Amino acid sequence: MHVNIQSVHFTADVKLVDYVNKKIQKLNTLNDRIVKVDVFLKLDNIVHHIKDKIAEIRVYAPRHNFFSKTSTKSFEDSFDDAFESLLIQIKKDKEKKAA
Repeated sequence: MHVNIQSVHFTADVKLVDYVNKKIQKLNTLNDRIVKVDVFLKLDNIVHHIKDKIAEIRVYAPRHNFFSKTSTKSFEDSFDDAFESLLIQIKKDKEKKAA
């Protein structure tokens, strides 16, 4: 599984990148056919306000692509929310295949 982490409009620190990588590795336990994962961490472009942190996760597997996007006040929370949404999507897909 190839993991691509991109930070847009800022430079991600090592702790954040390690946090994302550690969580992404858990996807292998649900679906061992995942080919690629793209993670985009972005700052929202609202002027004169506290900027929201956006996390987008795109997972590529044979015949299925999964996507989730969340915005909160911290990258960790945004990533966790998007990751939970992805887990639900992957579990539902796995249940469909089993039925």
